[in-house]
Amino acid sequence: MSERFKNMVKVPKEPVAKMLSLTNTRLKTPIESPVAALAEEVLTELDGKGALIDVLRLLAVVLPPRERVWWACLAARDYIGPKSDKDPKSLVASEDWVFKPTEENRERARLSMDDAYIDDDTVNIAMSVLYSDGTLGPADLAEYPAPAGGAETFAFAMNLVALDKNSDRFEEYSQMLIDRAVDIARGGNGKMENKDKMKEVT
Repeated sequence: MSERFKNMVKVPKEPVAKMLSLTNTRLKTPIESPVAALAEEVLTELDGKGALIDVLRLLAVVLPPRERVWWACLAARDYIGPKSDKDPKSLVASEDWVFKPTEENRERARLSMDDAYIDDDTVNIAMSVLYSDGTLGPADLAEYPAPAGGAETFAFAMNLVALDKNSDRFEEYSQMLIDRAVDIARGGNGKMENKDKMKEVT
């Protein structure tokens, strides 16, 4: 088996079939791995079949909430650029939540969407934050369940947006998104050029 998806210590040791079912997620590529197969085996199969989008889709499902949101934040940074005073509020609030996942920061992520421009795709990340615990949000919203797989889908969507903006190097960039998610799943920071910074996310 390929070494690419080994040692993802942050990924739950649960069958992929179960995680897909709980998040109401369907992959387009038929899976031949056993029903009890874990993430490493299924991801390796998908990767071997060249199913890049399904690999990304599954990574969004198997990453824990904070790691998933951080993965989406890095994708947004790929085209927005380094931090500045012009950053979208949804991106800023989501990054803050990753480093300090309090209810206050989750509420900030929710409120950030009210002021977002119609073309601000980083609201996808804020939605992933909002649904991170499986509810519709903090405070009174916590009484209601979020749509199954909502947090996962929005993080996946953010990566697809970034992929579309890098469509001129689709293959190279999609492989980098995959490697970034794997690095985060191993306890890294996802910054492929410098893995020693921002260890706080772990």
